[in-house]
Amino acid sequence: MSYIPHTAAEVQEMLAQIGLGSFDELFDAVPAGQRFPALDLPPAMSEMEIAAEMLAISEENDHAGDFAIFRGAGAYHHFIPSVVNHMLLRGEFYTAYTPYQPEISQGTLQATYEYQSMMCALTGMDAANASHYDGATSLAEAITVALEVSRNRRKKVILSHAIHPQYREVVRTYHQGKDIRIIGDRGRGELVDLMEMLDSNTAMVAVQYPNFFGQIEDLRRLADTVHASGGLLVVVANPLALSLFTPPGEFGADIVVGEGQPLGIPLTFGGPYLGYFAIKQRLVRKIAGRIIGETVDADGKRAYVMTLRPREQDIKRERATSNICTNQGLMSLAAAVYLSLMGKNGLRQVGELNYHKANYAAAQINRLDGYSVDMTKPFFNEFMVACPRPIAEINAALLDAGVIGGYDLAQHYYHLPNHMLICVTECNTRAEIDRLVDILEGLR
Repeated sequence: MSYIPHTAAEVQEMLAQIGLGSFDELFDAVPAGQRFPALDLPPAMSEMEIAAEMLAISEENDHAGDFAIFRGAGAYHHFIPSVVNHMLLRGEFYTAYTPYQPEISQGTLQATYEYQSMMCALTGMDAANASHYDGATSLAEAITVALEVSRNRRKKVILSHAIHPQYREVVRTYHQGKDIRIIGDRGRGELVDLMEMLDSNTAMVAVQYPNFFGQIEDLRRLADTVHASGGLLVVVANPLALSLFTPPGEFGADIVVGEGQPLGIPLTFGGPYLGYFAIKQRLVRKIAGRIIGETVDADGKRAYVMTLRPREQDIKRERATSNICTNQGLMSLAAAVYLSLMGKNGLRQVGELNYHKANYAAAQINRLDGYSVDMTKPFFNEFMVACPRPIAEINAALLDAGVIGGYDLAQHYYHLPNHMLICVTECNTRAEIDRLVDILEGLR
């Protein structure tokens, strides 16, 4: 696309429309002395000198590799094979960014198709879209779908308190102003509370699996109860945990959403991440975002096309189920490369390392005087620790010792003062875990 500037006649016509004779008149409201202020800038430097100075400045930063990381709460420190980034840098996968013209977008379309297929296999669902911005956005879009399924006749949405607090905040922001009620349970952590809140006005119930505290719960009875009331069950799932535990599609989930960051995407200070979205076949026409499909071309060769895109840019506004225009293409490509590289067995091995290392750490901490961990419920790579001192004090001491401590749960759960959410992944060595335990023991 070439840039074509306005002609002098066009400029004068635009200025005349707003009653001005020149561009300079646009700045009459700005005091003349402030229009071109003198800038206190250093002398010009060459590119080589700038690079050297920037490197020197960056060397003053603390590097994540210098710390043992025990914080998760939605963003996780996992090992990413170097081949993932090398594959992302290959030009074959880029082709056209937005694949509206399939004849020149086959690389993007095939990569997205493979990503969708693997997410379906992982979640046990029938279809997956090309991704959303992040896990919180995916949950918000799931509510849009649930409301659409009931034709907006059902006005109540129930969110478990054990869903990531920031996800719940995004949901409320996303749907503010609508004629719906978004309510939470009593905060006791009992699934029965959710079931008691169901009625004929409930469009959906959302839970997290594992929940925000890392715990694995049997959701089969909840799924049956939600369906008996005519609502949908939405499950926010950690995709890495699904390498070990029953996929939500097998126990009755209607929609499965979540954050794909554990699948080969670095922490990168909070983004960009990947929101995945999977759904049952009967609801696929309501899906938010777009779906890539496989077909054959005029010569009978395999080809990929954009099959479904129910958003207001492509169909009548009143029929649209989403205003999402962009999927996280590069991040979904990273997830596809990671999943294909690890394979079913490799992914399960990573899940087992997360599970066993977290359980080892929890058992060691639970033995310390003044600390306690609920070991009665199974958990994946996160667990809650009741501590003898304020979490801010503990984390400050850990940081001084080169350890990034757990998440302070009192930030969102006021009934849990001095409770820390600790995360252990395959990246944490036994020596790091033992050092964490030793430091905590000295902070009683």
